[in-house]
Amino acid sequence: MQEYRLLSTSGLLGYGFPEASLDAGMAREPHMIGVDGGSTDPGPYYLGSGKCVNSRMAMKRDLRLMLRAARKQRIPMVIGSCGGAGGEPHLQTVAAIVREIAREDGLHFRLALIHAEQDKAWVKEQLRKDRVKALRNVQPLDDKTIDRATRIVGMMGPEPFQRALDEGADVVLAGRSSDPAPWAGCATRAQLPPAPAWYAGKMLECGATAALPKGHDCLLTSVDRSGVVLEAMNPIRLCTPFSVANHSLHENSSPCFHIEPGGLLDTSDCTFEAVSDRAVRVSGMRWTQQPYTVKLEGAELVGYRAITICGTRDPLLISTIDDFLVSVRENVAVKAEAFGVTPDKYKLVIRTYGANGVMSAWEPVAQTQSHELGFVVEVIAENQEMANAVLAIARVQMLHVDFPGRLCKEGNMAFPYSPSDIETAPAYRFSVFHTVAIDDPCAPFPIEYETV
Repeated sequence: MQEYRLLSTSGLLGYGFPEASLDAGMAREPHMIGVDGGSTDPGPYYLGSGKCVNSRMAMKRDLRLMLRAARKQRIPMVIGSCGGAGGEPHLQTVAAIVREIAREDGLHFRLALIHAEQDKAWVKEQLRKDRVKALRNVQPLDDKTIDRATRIVGMMGPEPFQRALDEGADVVLAGRSSDPAPWAGCATRAQLPPAPAWYAGKMLECGATAALPKGHDCLLTSVDRSGVVLEAMNPIRLCTPFSVANHSLHENSSPCFHIEPGGLLDTSDCTFEAVSDRAVRVSGMRWTQQPYTVKLEGAELVGYRAITICGTRDPLLISTIDDFLVSVRENVAVKAEAFGVTPDKYKLVIRTYGANGVMSAWEPVAQTQSHELGFVVEVIAENQEMANAVLAIARVQMLHVDFPGRLCKEGNMAFPYSPSDIETAPAYRFSVFHTVAIDDPCAPFPIEYETV
């Protein structure tokens, strides 16, 4: 094939897109339609808990429009990292929505589910074979870490998507995958070179974010043998050489070298040329084949969390805020220990917005300049009862700890909510961030087919 057209509807399934943009994209007769379904950006909770990042209502709206369009024009619909984290609960949630839409709208198609959740015994076996390597700033993996993980997923490359389409799937829903992999898989399956195919995937995974003004919208990308052409489908958004070049730098430790399953995408010699007032052609990308590895992602339960939110605009308190928070922590430790909760049994975090709440110890501005400060007080403990108890103490200390020059003899803080103490979801952390070398890119990702 000399040209392959891919349509991405948005930056993430459930973020939404204008129907008119979808119609404009379908009028250009794309060869496939898709959307990225997930990311680690929202944090480890979703992988650990099995909950989806976006609401079922929002995902169903996007899926219905995409599915209708794909079946009307008889082109594949392909989605990776379903439900946000791409584990088995996330994949099954999206699959259930697709089946529901098919029943309601009378649609018929062959569905492929590509599973990405990994068996812990298999991960341990790869560890024993010395095929598992830690990513930067990550400790080596061990059996105990594997056992503690709620679930572990593998980040598949393009090959499982290609196999599913080769075996007749009309709709492909996959667990965790490299974000560009579904797009790269479709384009390389059409016999186009890997360099422009992977580059197209890097752009399409974020929808029309490569256009100006930024927004969640549809992007059409045409791949040929020497490059790609990108065009936003909404007339209010323009792809320019600057906007596309800017976006190509995102989400990577290097602005030019992008490591993917099976190879390296090198964008250091790319050129960006406006082919119209709305579209940009990118060429000069290179692909170097490398030993095949996939990333493993796992999350483990840290504890149970409770928070409270409060704020102050007392200038005397603000002037001594660091010492004040030290006193709060000391008082919490003493009072919690009185009923048997020692400091090793909980973690107390106080984020100070208006001072260093965003960057914490990395904040370069040493002196607080705000006339008011906001606080998010967080406690994580081994059970919810303990977290709630320690948080209640912390809330009282934030209200009543004394400080030099204090004039107010009542509470120091304003609380916007009642109840002030809020139980949140359990807290997770990423515990597996490693790569595993594999011989068969499809072997860790079994495919299940059904007629819907």
